[in-house]
Amino acid sequence: MNKTFKTYAAIFIIVMVILALLEVNKKETTDWRKNFDINEKSPFGLFVFNNEAKALFKNNLKKIEQVPYEYYSQHKKQAHNIVVIENNLDGESWKKILTQVSEGSDAFLMVTRMPKEISDSIGYYDSEISFEEENVLKLTDKKFQNDFINLDKFPSGRGFSFIKPKVEVLGKTVEKKNTDQANFIKVKFGKGTIYAHSEPLFLTNYYLLKPGNTKYAQDVFSYLQDRETLWFVSNKSSTSRFFMRFVLSNPALKYAWWVFLGGLVLFIFFNAKRKQRIVPVTEPLRNTSLDFVKSIGNLYLQEGDFHDMMAKKAQYFLNKVRMDLLIDTQNLDEEFAKKLHLKTGKTMEMINEAILLIKKAQDPYASVIKEDLTRINKLLDEIFK
Repeated sequence: MNKTFKTYAAIFIIVMVILALLEVNKKETTDWRKNFDINEKSPFGLFVFNNEAKALFKNNLKKIEQVPYEYYSQHKKQAHNIVVIENNLDGESWKKILTQVSEGSDAFLMVTRMPKEISDSIGYYDSEISFEEENVLKLTDKKFQNDFINLDKFPSGRGFSFIKPKVEVLGKTVEKKNTDQANFIKVKFGKGTIYAHSEPLFLTNYYLLKPGNTKYAQDVFSYLQDRETLWFVSNKSSTSRFFMRFVLSNPALKYAWWVFLGGLVLFIFFNAKRKQRIVPVTEPLRNTSLDFVKSIGNLYLQEGDFHDMMAKKAQYFLNKVRMDLLIDTQNLDEEFAKKLHLKTGKTMEMINEAILLIKKAQDPYASVIKEDLTRINKLLDEIFK
């Protein structure tokens, strides 16, 4: 046994001992990821809803682990209910669902991000409507006015930024500082109906286990008819068929496996590096474009034409706003400032100050000093950070 092998063996044993000690002393942490897995008991899993779903749908519920395209290609169904909860479906599956609805079925779609071509055909655009840390979800029907749910942990803030005429709003997101925004709608589609809810978070374990929150969930699903309901669950809920599933499901074995792979990679790397021929160092070609930019900048400063520099900075910023944020810059009014505030997340004070300086830069008769140029440069760079 040579010296190199002994060294690697000693390092491997030391690392394994350290990992074993860390595993023994490790404190159990809460997984706050939004997985929407029916078998997960973590805060944002659907374990509780999965257990209560049969009673909620009066034993008419059937969970389908196939994607809708495969299922409906193999089964011909009468009018029924379709439920999709945060499931990443392919385009053909969404089209199959729309076909079933057009023939008389009802679909309940609870997804934060719908493919644009599907949402366009339904009749709405979804986007982030709230940036608050807490959201209150309420239904518009007066008989449900006392039933609401407070999302105090990581709400997505998603809703409907645009809905076509004749779309009925069934629920809204309520905030203290902003007007109510639609998050739950009803759309007639062919012979059937589509119910779209943009915030499925209220169905997770964390919220359903809070007293009183189940009433809101019952109210939401009460819009569906009492008939056969197909719930298309994600395939990740099924048992893994990967040959390494036992090793990866056990934390200790998983750590050992990754350490083994890491050690093997290090061994190959150092062994290959020792036998590799010396590669001569080649100096890269110098980038003279940066020097050119610096020279032009110094020329402007020496000339002292702060107004021209300020106007070019403003022109470049507005072009970037049009191209990257898709905001019309023809009128720098309150509507423009609000859109820029929503899309950049910067304060209205900063944006209003920047707009004043841009207007000053666009005025050929305005008096501009060096401090104005410095301030607008700092503000516009800060907005796009």
